[in-house]
Amino acid sequence: MQPVDDALLTTLKALADASRLRIVGLLAARRMAVQELADATGLAPATVAHHLSFLRHAGLVEPHPRPPFVEYELRVGRLHEVGRQLDAAGRAGAAEPEQLPGPDGRPRPAFDARVLRAFVSDGHLTSIPAQEKKRVVVLRYVAETVFEADREYAEKEVNQRLAVLHEDVASLRRYLVDLHFMERSRGIYRLRPAAEWPT
Repeated sequence: MQPVDDALLTTLKALADASRLRIVGLLAARRMAVQELADATGLAPATVAHHLSFLRHAGLVEPHPRPPFVEYELRVGRLHEVGRQLDAAGRAGAAEPEQLPGPDGRPRPAFDARVLRAFVSDGHLTSIPAQEKKRVVVLRYVAETVFEADREYAEKEVNQRLAVLHEDVASLRRYLVDLHFMERSRGIYRLRPAAEWPT
């Protein structure tokens, strides 16, 4: 995650006060002098001046001399900028790495890696996912790690290899064929080309 900008932190600290938020709300409508703000908020003028100094340091208000007073104006553009910065910080924090290591240590797409971590433990398949999207991920892992390309397998050997992963070999075998990871002809199985596997 990228560090949060110091200016953004200063601005957020300036807004983390109920009285300053009230002042910002009043200035959102129009320019106002210290005494006007004091009358509207019920705060002492010196207290209002202190809050305005804080807000000015954060870049949220701008003074405009109007003798014998100084009026303050809210810098609406700065608030919009803060909103964009917060959105960017949230997106950066939520960003997911493109790849993560799978159960075999091989880098895989992040979604695939999370699914495999949930369903594969110590080289065994804990269960067959009910959701097809996750089932496809698990079956791709099975096809890649249990079988070899350009090789034929009798059904008995397919069952033996699948039994190492999970006891329900019939379901795994059927899913591998139905979802086009493998093809079967006269009791002989072989992997389909990886380009034909579902994504």
